[in-house]
Amino acid sequence: MNIAIIGFGSQGRSVYEFYRSRDNQITICDKSTPDDLPSDVQTQLGDNYLDRLDRFELIFRSPSVHPDQIVKYNDKNILAKVTTNTNEFMRLVPTKNIIGVTGTKGKGTTSVLIYKMLQAMNKRVYLGGNFGVPPLDLLRENIGPDDYVVLELANFQLIDLKYSPHIGICLLFEPEHLDWHGDVNEYFYAKTNLFRHQMSQDIAIYYALNESSKRIASTGGGRLIPYYKSPGAFEAGNHIVMDGLPIVDISEIKLLGKHNWQNICAAITAVWQIDKDTNAIASVLREFGGLPFRIEFKKEINNVKYYNDSFSTAPTATIAAMNAIEGEKLLIIGGHDRGLDLSTLALEIKKKEPELRKVIIIGEARNRVAKNLDQVQFSNYLISDSSDLTEIVFKASEIAKSGDSLIFSPGFASFDMFKNFEDRGNKFNQALLSL
Repeated sequence: MNIAIIGFGSQGRSVYEFYRSRDNQITICDKSTPDDLPSDVQTQLGDNYLDRLDRFELIFRSPSVHPDQIVKYNDKNILAKVTTNTNEFMRLVPTKNIIGVTGTKGKGTTSVLIYKMLQAMNKRVYLGGNFGVPPLDLLRENIGPDDYVVLELANFQLIDLKYSPHIGICLLFEPEHLDWHGDVNEYFYAKTNLFRHQMSQDIAIYYALNESSKRIASTGGGRLIPYYKSPGAFEAGNHIVMDGLPIVDISEIKLLGKHNWQNICAAITAVWQIDKDTNAIASVLREFGGLPFRIEFKKEINNVKYYNDSFSTAPTATIAAMNAIEGEKLLIIGGHDRGLDLSTLALEIKKKEPELRKVIIIGEARNRVAKNLDQVQFSNYLISDSSDLTEIVFKASEIAKSGDSLIFSPGFASFDMFKNFEDRGNKFNQALLSL
């Protein structure tokens, strides 16, 4: 078969590894020149990487490439040949026990919680998707018909998803990635594809306090179950409760922040449809402290605690981090400006005064952030023009006093100064080593 792979990131490489041992001719199409191009492929690189795709029988779109980009350089019928790593996995996987997680924030944490809870219940379970392992790579693990697969799925995977999982979960929905989608309606539509092909025997779980989440989950024919209210899991007094049973005392939960209670309730509601092992669920909640770069405590230096929240790419995530860390604190925010509304962030920062002693603003968005803080009369900020995160962190450490927490929670995308949020988070960790 004559196959094109558009974009040679991790998911494109996964497609190559899956198909290269078969009787296929593979062409890598990429705007840049990847460092590790295989020797057994043809290439179409540079500005014309999307030209003349009609000559291929099958075209794999990497998540970073919007379908509209492909149509722009080809006939609109070209999309009939376009698939993705996720679509191909869903077509080929031998189990129907697929759990898909989407939403604006919390997908990774919720997916890992479900994965760990099912593991604690002695289920054979696999984790992949946008987070971690590309879906096609999972097929090398000899997945059986009774096994479970948890997929974290972002809008980039969902925009042309042709299959829906048996259990779909929609977390809190808020406008994001509008620089990729163009408008919030397309972003919303992408999320609905997780549920669009569900049948009556399937399950659609949604965040009860978010009307958009409910509308997204209602797109298909799955049985609707809310969380954060009955009959799903919810907070009641000092416990997380499911079906009238106290699952765990909130004081025992290792994950920081009340926002994570939403993720916990979503995960409990999902695994409850499979197994009602309260001991297994509670054990995970007492032990799992979160993913890297998600309000991650790194170290304490001179009685100042340092937290790495580089995964924070939207203002709501920064607000959650501020609320999760108690006591006096300093905050480093800023990054690539996608034009998101900053008024709520500014108001929440103002509310934290005087507990929030100083905000250090960095990156492309720094002047707009400062303008919004001025509008709410918050003046305890410092604008940094530096692009050296080590220098920025050192300056923040000089301002910090004993007993403070310093939270690196940018609230913006990373692309102005870094490759991605992982690169940004690693640079922050490196900066801490120099203190």
